[in-house]
Amino acid sequence: MLIPHPEDDLNINLMVLGADIIQILSSTKMKNYVLVENVLTDFLKKDENRTPDLFFNSLVFLYAIGLIDKKDYKIKLTPLINKQTPLF
Repeated sequence: MLIPHPEDDLNINLMVLGADIIQILSSTKMKNYVLVENVLTDFLKKDENRTPDLFFNSLVFLYAIGLIDKKDYKIKLTPLINKQTPLF
């Protein structure tokens, strides 16, 4: 589990930035695959402390947990299908 340090800036926390990327991708204009560069420009406009490194780290985090899908240089949110198998 990712637990932020008490003295960390939550504006540049990996989970908060991932939520912002999800919000950008869920906007009405970006329902299909969209270029990563377009999402990056929207991401960097929100705060002056954001860097491309933070963006790509958040993108890898979202991809690793299965929230985004990629196709060449484009990404989109995965459909809300229950992909988790039961534990018992």
